[in-house]
Amino acid sequence: MSLKLRQQPLAARFNHLLKVISSPRFLEMRGLNNDLPFYICEFNAQEAFEMQRTQRQLISQLRNTHVDCLQGRGVRVLDINLYDLSVGLLQAREGGAEGISLWDDILRLEPEIGKDRLLELLQNVLDIKEHLIPAIAQRLAHTDYDVLFLSGIGEVFPYIRSHNVLNNLQSTAKDKPTVMFFPGEYRHSLEQGASLELFGLLHDDKYYRAFNIFEVQV
Repeated sequence: MSLKLRQQPLAARFNHLLKVISSPRFLEMRGLNNDLPFYICEFNAQEAFEMQRTQRQLISQLRNTHVDCLQGRGVRVLDINLYDLSVGLLQAREGGAEGISLWDDILRLEPEIGKDRLLELLQNVLDIKEHLIPAIAQRLAHTDYDVLFLSGIGEVFPYIRSHNVLNNLQSTAKDKPTVMFFPGEYRHSLEQGASLELFGLLHDDKYYRAFNIFEVQV
């Protein structure tokens, strides 16, 4: 079912997302059977720009939808783009010289160092447990929201992996539904279990505790 829906036009997928996310069952996290309220919204990487526009439209439509279980108001979405968040964290940290940010240092060093060294550097300065998750937790604590959207997954690969983000969010974002917009496939098989396949080509890693939102019944 999810593959069939995934192959349908964006308009059909938009309607499904709108109906699911605005439903009381989704918002009140019913029927999870002690699982986490984490959902994967998979899409073709070639649709990245269209999906960004669809996501903005979805946030706007949800905000203007009257939902009974929310006392008639709309659904408040907290939208966190991991790339924008990462750049903001680097810009806020001091670099090697006064008045220079760590982001400026990285831009200066990028042409001079190899990809492996750059990857190691970014993974160190954007450590998920020490920097990224606390920054997300701060956003959650200071925002009134009903649903968390996570995007920018492809832009931060490989120094931030989607399964690591989800694993470390388990204790931070378990009280409200989270939807991760994933440019690839969330595959399930009896032999290999569940895995996140970035761009449909790169094996990000195994992750078992999220639902495919296109398999969620309205």
